[in-house]
Amino acid sequence: MKILVGVARIFVGILFMISGFIKLNDPIGFSFKLQEYFSAEVLNIEILVPFALVIAIFLVVFELVLGIMLIIGYLPKFTLWSLLLMIVFFTFLTFYSAYFDKVKDCGCFGDAMPLTPWQSFYKDAVLLGLILLLFFNRKLITPILAPVSHRWIIFLSFMLCFIFAYYVLMHLPLIDFRAYKVGNNLLEEMEVPKDAEKATYEYSWKFNQNGEEVVIINSGSYPIVNGEYISVETKLISEGFKPRIPDFSILKDNENITQEILSKDKLLLIVAYDLRKTEKTGFSAIKELSEAALKQGYTVVGLTASGDDLKEEFISEFGLNFDFYQSDETVLKTIVRANPGILTLKNATVIQKKHWADASEIEL
Repeated sequence: MKILVGVARIFVGILFMISGFIKLNDPIGFSFKLQEYFSAEVLNIEILVPFALVIAIFLVVFELVLGIMLIIGYLPKFTLWSLLLMIVFFTFLTFYSAYFDKVKDCGCFGDAMPLTPWQSFYKDAVLLGLILLLFFNRKLITPILAPVSHRWIIFLSFMLCFIFAYYVLMHLPLIDFRAYKVGNNLLEEMEVPKDAEKATYEYSWKFNQNGEEVVIINSGSYPIVNGEYISVETKLISEGFKPRIPDFSILKDNENITQEILSKDKLLLIVAYDLRKTEKTGFSAIKELSEAALKQGYTVVGLTASGDDLKEEFISEFGLNFDFYQSDETVLKTIVRANPGILTLKNATVIQKKHWADASEIEL
């Protein structure tokens, strides 16, 4: 039993540390996921939405430090109670999400390892079993370092976590796991091969035949049957091929100009998913950068999900020399974790990606 507990202790501790670090690398992304959970369609606790980022940071720091505490054997009773309560809550949350099809990805490992709702639940169920094993055998969890060092290790862990969180908030995630990272060609990431596997569906057609309801199941073609049509239900059997970027588009006057814009040899993208929430202090540096870019032959384009009236008002207020085109808010949040954020592209390949605070680092 001692060996089993030791293995479980190391496994759970490392998993919590990895999961915590991945989310700490991108706390804004995790806060977007929490906002999704807090929404009226899921948990209906929208009062927490404005505090999602603060909750995200404290939650992932606590998760990461709990993993360290478990491995070194610091305060085992507190550690295991905390781990148990956390995993019980997340097991319920992932089951609820999977069963009622509420959230497509739990965000457990951020963009590094997207999990389906049921995969997330199974992962949490296994973790729950391991944590219960540790909980009922906590007397076997002994310190692996001198106890006098434990407080200093945990204090230092907290400090380093908060320093790291501050750094990625003021700049961008240190490691970018998304399809829009530097070096990726966005048009290639959007391509669907001609021989790609297509999604398959099961159709359940309901008809009324002589007062009785008859159900005919097929792959989609309308059945030839004598009877009155009632309804049809569609069930996804397999998703088929999905490009890494399935839903990015740039619209100008409702015209899709994505290919035209991304194919530019010199392109500067200014991404502000919501002009009402954008950090306005960043636009003085962005205006200076855009003017320098235009002089060097760049096409400068702003992307936002805000309406036309707000775009015009914003351009006028800051004297901007470029237009904002329309794009999906969720996609823009995924492209860059800054509002506003800056990208340079060459023939659809991302060359640079920066937080607005680092606008001076953009090389034209």
